[in-house]
Amino acid sequence: MRLRTFTDFAATLLPQETAYLLSVQKFGDQVKLSILERLHENCRNIDVFVPYDEEIDKRKYSSLKNWIAERLRENDVDIQFEWMNEMERKIITDAIEPEEERLLFRTIRNFQPTHFFFIKFYELAQAFRHFLLIRLRRDEHRVVNDFLIQHQAQYERSKQTYEQLHQATLDIVQQYATGSGESIQWQKWLAETFYDETLDGLNRYFALIRLIFVNLNYGRYTPLLENFEYWDKVLERGQYYSKRVLTNYYSQRLLLHSKFKDYEKAAYYGYLSVRSKNSDYIFYINNLAAVLLRAKRYPAALEVMKAAYPDVKNTRNFHNKIGFVAFYIKCLYANRQFKNAESYAATFLKAYAKEVFEYRWHLFFSAYFEVLFRQGKFVKLMAVAQQYRLLERDVEYRKKSTYLPVIPWYHDLANYRESGKGLQTIANGILQYILELPPDSEKLPLLWEFLEEVRELVPDIHRFVVGRLHEKGRTLAH
Repeated sequence: MRLRTFTDFAATLLPQETAYLLSVQKFGDQVKLSILERLHENCRNIDVFVPYDEEIDKRKYSSLKNWIAERLRENDVDIQFEWMNEMERKIITDAIEPEEERLLFRTIRNFQPTHFFFIKFYELAQAFRHFLLIRLRRDEHRVVNDFLIQHQAQYERSKQTYEQLHQATLDIVQQYATGSGESIQWQKWLAETFYDETLDGLNRYFALIRLIFVNLNYGRYTPLLENFEYWDKVLERGQYYSKRVLTNYYSQRLLLHSKFKDYEKAAYYGYLSVRSKNSDYIFYINNLAAVLLRAKRYPAALEVMKAAYPDVKNTRNFHNKIGFVAFYIKCLYANRQFKNAESYAATFLKAYAKEVFEYRWHLFFSAYFEVLFRQGKFVKLMAVAQQYRLLERDVEYRKKSTYLPVIPWYHDLANYRESGKGLQTIANGILQYILELPPDSEKLPLLWEFLEEVRELVPDIHRFVVGRLHEKGRTLAH
C-alpha cells in the first residue's frame, strides 16, 4: 500500500514500452535499474505479480515514474502529431511564438522521412515556408525550402502510397463485408510496403492492417505470424511508439491467435489491449470477453465486462455498445445467471430497440434467445420473434458471410417444445446446413456450441445430428 501510486502507474504500462525503456536507460543507479527490470517482468507476466520492494526509498520510485512518463511522452508519435497540428494552426493564424519557431527549426533540421507522420510534417513545413517568405525572412526560408526540396521525392512517394492504400482498401473491405470480389491481388504489394524501411511509418502501419484483412479474407493465418513477430521487434525498439498503436497491435494478435484456437495466448494479448482506454476500448473489451468465453473462463469474462460497464454507459458508439450488451448477456448466461441475463436483455431492448436493429440485431437476439430457450420460455421467445418480425429479417441477413441460422432454429425448436411437432424437419435442416459447410469452416465450433446448448431440452436433436455426421465421416470441430 505504501507504493500504491507507483504500482497503479506500473499496471498501465505495456511490455513493448518497458522493453524500450530498458533499451534506452543509462542508469548508474543499480537500484533504479532493478525496479525497472521488475516492472518489465510484471508487465510481461500478466498472471504473476511480484510486489515492489517497500524497503527502497520511495523517492527512487517517484523519480523513476517521472523518468518513464517523460521518455514515453518524448517518443509518442501521437503527441508529436498533436504538436504538428497545433503548430500548423498557429502558423496559419499568425500566432506562433518565437520559442515555438526555434523548436520547429530544430525539428526540421533533424526530421527524417521514415517518421510515422512524415506526410503531416512535410505539409507543416510547406505552411511554414509560406509564413516566412511573405515576411521576407530569407535565411530562415532557405532552411525550410532546402528541407522541402531534399524530401520532395519521398513526400510524393508517400502520398502516392497513401492513395494506393485507399484503392486497396476498397477491394479489401468489400470482400470482408460482403464476401464478394477479390483482394488477394494486393497481398504482394502490401507486404512490400509493410517491410519497406525507407517508407514513413503511417503507410507501413496501414499496410499491415490491410495485410491482416486480406489474410483473414482467405483464411491464411500462418503468414501473419511472421508479420507480427517483425512488428513486435519494431515496437520494442520504440519506433512508431504510441499507446494507440500498441493496443491495436495487441488486439490484432488476439484475433490471430483466436483463429488458431489458442485462446490462452489470445486472452494474454486481449488483457494487454485493455490496459489503457481509447476510443476502441469497448471494442477491445468485447473481443477479450469473446475469447475468455471460448476458453471457458466464464468468471473472468464476466469480471472484464463488469469493469468496463461504466465506460459503456457513456459511449455513443452503438455498434460497440450493442456488441457489449450481447456479450454481457452471454457472460451472465455462461455464469448461470439466467434471470439477470434475461432482465438485462429485455430492459436494453425496450430502451434501444431502434439502435439494436440499426446496428447488430442478429448478435443481440442470438444471445437473448439463448437465454430464453435455456429457461424454457418458449412462448415468450416466439412472441418476441413475432413482435419484431425476426424471421423475415433473418431471410435478408443470410447474405452475410458470418451468418448462422440460430434465430430460426431457436424459434422452430421453441415451437416444437410447445406443439410437439416438426422435430424431424428441424433436425434434417440443421444436419443439411452442416453438411454443406467445408470441413474446415470456422462456423463448425459455433454450431457445436449451439447443439450443446439445446441438448438438455431437446436431446434428440443432438443425438440425431451427431449420429448422422459420424455415419458420413464428418465431425464438428470443437
